[in-house]
Amino acid sequence: MDPKAAKGLKRPIQTMPEAVSKVLKAAALMEAYKARPAYQQNDYLGWIARAKLEATREKRLRQMLDELRQGNVYMKMRWDPASSRKR
Repeated sequence: MDPKAAKGLKRPIQTMPEAVSKVLKAAALMEAYKARPAYQQNDYLGWIARAKLEATREKRLRQMLDELRQGNVYMKMRWDPASSRKR
């Protein structure tokens, strides 16, 4: 995550686990992930990390990948990337 963008976040800053990085790269979605606002990047990582069961972590990771592929969804909610860049 861009350290400059992370400065404005109110939640604790999450570091990307190597496993998540590998999955994003293998799925060719790292650029889509990096194009998301810092708060979304941080929320995804924290949400995945907070899962107690490996099965839940995998499910959340799959959801993040699906949402990155779709491009207009964030945490199962509609999201407009264009409106996010105007801020």
